[in-house]
Amino acid sequence: MVRIEEEVLEIAKAAKEAASKLAQVPSDVKNKALLAMADGILSRRDELKEANEKDVRAAEEKGLSAALIDRLTLTDKRIDEMADGLRQIAALPDPVGEITRMWRRPNGLVIGKMRVPIGVIGVIYESRPNVTADAAGLCVKSGNAVILRGGSEAINSNLAIAGILQEAAREAGLPENCIQIIKTTDRRAVMAMLKLDKYIDLIIPRGGKGLIRTVVENSTIPVVRHEEGICHVYVDEFADLEMAINICFNAKVQRPATCNAMETLLVHSKIAPQFLPKMCAKFIEAGVELRGCERTREICPDLDIKPATEEDWRTEYLDLILSIKVVDSLDEAIQHIETYGSHHSDAIVTDSYQNAQRFIREVDSAAVYVNASTRFTDGYQFGLGAEMGISTQKLHCRGPMGLEDLTTEKYIIYGSGQIRE
Repeated sequence: MVRIEEEVLEIAKAAKEAASKLAQVPSDVKNKALLAMADGILSRRDELKEANEKDVRAAEEKGLSAALIDRLTLTDKRIDEMADGLRQIAALPDPVGEITRMWRRPNGLVIGKMRVPIGVIGVIYESRPNVTADAAGLCVKSGNAVILRGGSEAINSNLAIAGILQEAAREAGLPENCIQIIKTTDRRAVMAMLKLDKYIDLIIPRGGKGLIRTVVENSTIPVVRHEEGICHVYVDEFADLEMAINICFNAKVQRPATCNAMETLLVHSKIAPQFLPKMCAKFIEAGVELRGCERTREICPDLDIKPATEEDWRTEYLDLILSIKVVDSLDEAIQHIETYGSHHSDAIVTDSYQNAQRFIREVDSAAVYVNASTRFTDGYQFGLGAEMGISTQKLHCRGPMGLEDLTTEKYIIYGSGQIRE
């Protein structure tokens, strides 16, 4: 019987070999493969839904929350979006081989920088099966071999999607083993991956705090983290209140289990008496549990708003739960975000140009919005085709991680016989 560690090692070795070949594949071949993947996703829709139903039933039996089951579920719309994301990736310029800069030295040397693939990328993720298609598509286009390791809750969905992608890639002429998926849900497979720095060049984890912490603490491979999203919307004293209601409701309710959903609402004290009663009533009607500061509860005494604790400001609920705080100034709002936020996505609703510009300059997050929902922090929505995740760190990328972020650069030097004296 083959040990898990040995199986993962063989996968990594095969990926390393495939990566060197994929790096040389022309753009038109990669695009052909991506379009074939999209067609495969759509033509085998029923197969995907059948596999996904097994995962959803298992999740329901385990008692997972409605929000987490929503993350797991593959609807017709989400299957369409997976295919559309692959097509968008195919339509984007190929970053591989791009010359980003050239300059000439006094000795006549011409020096430049060229984009090249990173190599082999390991993606460790939870819940959302669409990540399988997004990650594979982005890696193919950027010339990287990919090893996918999804969570146990989506194992049937992930295997079905990966099988379609692998078949399309093979038939389109891509190197064998450029897309691989670890089929076991045993956690030893993750630990084995994290030690294979000889074969895997980058690890990208997507999931909860526990997963991220485990990966960061155990990996001998560089990691790009995609941590929690404690996202804020600040309703300024100069906000259009109807716009604010629409933005806040969308940011919390549209898909509460996503990392770009609002977790804390900040409201300026000057408009709180006019804004909060209507806003809170709308949230409660939608089934949102509210936890507010004392001023919030005083403004809305007839509504069911629980007292907010210090822990609430630091919590990513990923559910229909929202904390609310009344603040007296833009300075206080920015300070609250700096103290409790996760540097993911934060928004201001205001008609004040000065306040908007201050918010953009001073809020240190991967995505900062003016008069728009935080729910747009997404590679698909940003026109990147898809994303590997939302990076909240500053090296080597930040925000939605798209094609360019899956490449590195090397120096290229053209000479005419120069030697160093």
